[in-house]
Amino acid sequence: MDAANIELQIKRAECDSTNNNFELHLHLGPHYHFFSGALHPVVSQTESMWDLTFDKRKTLGDLRQTIFQLLEFWEGDMVLSVAKFVPAGLHVYQTLDGDHLTLCEVEITDGEDIFVWNGVEVGGIQIPTGSDCEPLLLNVLHLATSNEGKECQQLIESPHVFPSNAEIGSVFTALAIPDGVILVNKTESLSEENWTTIPKEDLKKTFGEQGLRNGSSILIQDSNDGNSLLTKQGKWITSMNEIDWLQVKNLCQLGSEEEQVKISATLNTVVFDIQIKAIKELKLMKELAENSCLRPIDRNGKLLCPVPDHYTLKEAELKMGSSLGLCPGKAPTSSQLFLFFALGSDIQPGTEMEIIVEETISVRDCLKMMLEKSGLSGDTWHLRKMDWCYEAGEPLCEEDATLKELMICSGDTLLLIEGKLPPLGFLKVPIWWYQPRGPFHHWKSHQEQTNGIFPQGGVWRADSTQGAPSDTHAEVSLHYLGDIEISEDATLGELKSQAMTLPSFSEFSIPSPAFLRAWTVESKRPSRLLRVHQQQLKEYKLGKRTEICLEPLQKEENLGPQDVLLRTQMRLPGKRAYALPSDLVWDTAQGWTAGSLRQRVADFYSLPVEKIEIAKYFPEKFAWLPVSSWIQQITKRKKKKKQDNLQGAPYYLKDGDTIGIKNLLVEDDGDFSTVRDDIGKEKQKEFALGRKKSQEALRVQSRDVFSDAEVLARPHGPEASLSIHVRSFR
Repeated sequence: MDAANIELQIKRAECDSTNNNFELHLHLGPHYHFFSGALHPVVSQTESMWDLTFDKRKTLGDLRQTIFQLLEFWEGDMVLSVAKFVPAGLHVYQTLDGDHLTLCEVEITDGEDIFVWNGVEVGGIQIPTGSDCEPLLLNVLHLATSNEGKECQQLIESPHVFPSNAEIGSVFTALAIPDGVILVNKTESLSEENWTTIPKEDLKKTFGEQGLRNGSSILIQDSNDGNSLLTKQGKWITSMNEIDWLQVKNLCQLGSEEEQVKISATLNTVVFDIQIKAIKELKLMKELAENSCLRPIDRNGKLLCPVPDHYTLKEAELKMGSSLGLCPGKAPTSSQLFLFFALGSDIQPGTEMEIIVEETISVRDCLKMMLEKSGLSGDTWHLRKMDWCYEAGEPLCEEDATLKELMICSGDTLLLIEGKLPPLGFLKVPIWWYQPRGPFHHWKSHQEQTNGIFPQGGVWRADSTQGAPSDTHAEVSLHYLGDIEISEDATLGELKSQAMTLPSFSEFSIPSPAFLRAWTVESKRPSRLLRVHQQQLKEYKLGKRTEICLEPLQKEENLGPQDVLLRTQMRLPGKRAYALPSDLVWDTAQGWTAGSLRQRVADFYSLPVEKIEIAKYFPEKFAWLPVSSWIQQITKRKKKKKQDNLQGAPYYLKDGDTIGIKNLLVEDDGDFSTVRDDIGKEKQKEFALGRKKSQEALRVQSRDVFSDAEVLARPHGPEASLSIHVRSFR
């Protein structure tokens, strides 16, 4: 009976999890940047997005608290907003408010994309939000302009992104065209006969008001040109089918009287038929048809992947008026891949080499073929796939996997990068030396620095004048030691031991790995503290690109999972300055409460708890926030006591934060700031004022479409916490 009950409980738990859990995709603001009207990942979509399984019956406040615990590196305010992928990129819509509401009540659904940011800007750029300024990816067509400034008989089509609330006349500014007539096609197909002219009085209407959506097309025509390819007998065309030709250039390097020809075609014309017609009109040998192919030419003049002979123009997604190159060599078959590849990550578009391989070939064999074609040898190379922003992406680690299994497609670019990949299950970790305050050989113990005035701390520090608080994570000096290859099954202690064998580590006299503290590195700063010597590296979920910095200690340290490391600084009496920092380890097993932290700080400095005041330092704002008991912040009318947790708003306490301490026995004013804070705040004000003036000047002078988007986006004021209690009268 007991076994049946246990089995029933397990089944109930599984059913409950299935019915109430759903997946959320968290997009982290610091991993994105804003350009071309939308948000795009800095490195890759994989590293910028975290998947989180969460119970939909929990509140938005629970979700926010969970994210705080996951993102140990987060500083400052955290705002959660609903985001969606549009063709232009990631766009942010409404902000989620109401921490007391369940996820169902705020209408979050399974698979929702949540953007995690500060609610104002990303990478220093203010982000327009809401459905009214949703970015639209439009096809803009216009006639090419020759070097003499005259229009050519070649139609150019290029994608452009515009906010839906921008004026449709801003398309002239985006393309640097002084004036003209705009025609729009609101469907995604250019062949449909619904081109309409926008009257000049309607150019101030927005793209949304004109009914344009993603995939719509805009045609720009010079109103004074009566001989344009896009006009017929002085009337505007009603169908793009009147452009029924393709331009084919001879790139076979054979003698020919003609360099390029125009071939008439329809969307159902087979590519091989166009190839035969081009060979005839270029007066080339008929035998060339068996050993040549057609390759599209982009607007930068680059040859793209060959088009299969049996495709129609519609299947090949070739548009009328496009340029093709007649090139030597056969097009790849249905089981082959046409790939670009280049040596190193710093490459220029158009300098890549080309190769055709079977899609079932392994990564290892593909690497060998590319090395052979490049004239290189050796086994110290690996392949990386080039990402969308023309940079080296993740390495292809599974060397025995086929290109098809790794979803490599024709037209992709692979990069030959020097350096051998570690075996599967191993990490290649760059190791840095972390010296928070000056050269290592000048460091002294905390007791030597303070002459016994304050209790002994736990790390070596550099000689320094007593002044403003040091944001040890902002003023770090990282010295690169080298790379180590280590198994994911190894422990943190083994990583430290292996790092000590690096040749450049010999200049530091460290007794044992227990005298080293490990941090992950993000943006050239220590980020997440790695604790528990015996924990395996795979449990930390470091990732392929994780870097580690090591900080020296004066005594052995083995932090537990509940221990939090804080940098504490005692306020100097009568001065707007602090003593040098001391490391304090706080056991949070009893909770992240303000009372617990105050008691720990009082014990550490041997002072009565009622005779100290403490505050957390926010270096990015040059501001101090006093940490007081939560009871002092609750109004008399508030019946339900909020959870006292320093991990959440407004403190967001984490490892490495700076805590200022004031001894009320010798000083009782409430000021924690320093002269450095005053200077920092003044510089921030000057920077904000200068930026505001430059943005205003840019809007007035250029009226660029993206400046318009900034104008239309309502600026956010400084956020303040607000608590509203609504009583129930049911």
